[in-house]
Amino acid sequence: MIPLLFPAIDLLEGRAVRLHKGDRKSAKIYTDDPVAQALAFVEQGASVLHVVDLDAAFGGARQLALIEKIAQAAAPVLVQVGGGIRDLRAAGQTLEAGAGRIILGTAAVEKPALAGAAVALYGADRVACGVDIKEGRAATKGWTEARGPAAGVLAAQLAAQGVRWLIVTAVSRDGTLEGFDLALLREVTLAAPDTRLVASGGAGALSHLRVLAAAGLHTLAGAIAGTALYEGKFTFREGQSALEGPS
Repeated sequence: MIPLLFPAIDLLEGRAVRLHKGDRKSAKIYTDDPVAQALAFVEQGASVLHVVDLDAAFGGARQLALIEKIAQAAAPVLVQVGGGIRDLRAAGQTLEAGAGRIILGTAAVEKPALAGAAVALYGADRVACGVDIKEGRAATKGWTEARGPAAGVLAAQLAAQGVRWLIVTAVSRDGTLEGFDLALLREVTLAAPDTRLVASGGAGALSHLRVLAAAGLHTLAGAIAGTALYEGKFTFREGQSALEGPS
């Protein structure tokens, strides 16, 4: 399995932004045209995009129309979408809007069986779950609360429900450019050895991707990068090459 680099597009009030450690007040706007940004990533070679509806994650209105435009512009590239998907109806609406895969966050933490129902309904490759860890516990409600189980416990619960894609984020590193939390990723790998893991939170340099690639995580399917790409720390192609490891 060759790990893929997932460029991130976080939507807030119609713009593509990045947050620091998930704090809405820290939002930095990178473009007023997320659709054009999606196209740019595709033109650079991305084969998958990671889109998060921050408005919905924070309890606001869902941005389905914008998500649909992004999916149409990026086609046939797979667009995985998370943020505010808290029931099967919202999951179905997101897939109908063009998402190739949905990400359940709060819903999966609070009701793991809901993730299992989504897998049964839509298929294992179209459903991912977020293992977003803040202060040692699974974070929910746009990362504003951290009252869920530990990472390994949650990963095992979700794997038992048939979930095969886990997006693992160290909230304290998200947007910091400080590198991935390898201990967290190893914990999830051990707890859910048959899943596909996508690492998130902290990608800031090519060295971080190389270290991740060399960490021996047999479930590693990819890594998400946002701020580093927007700020030119590395290009998409450089990041993908680093993630693939030595040729």
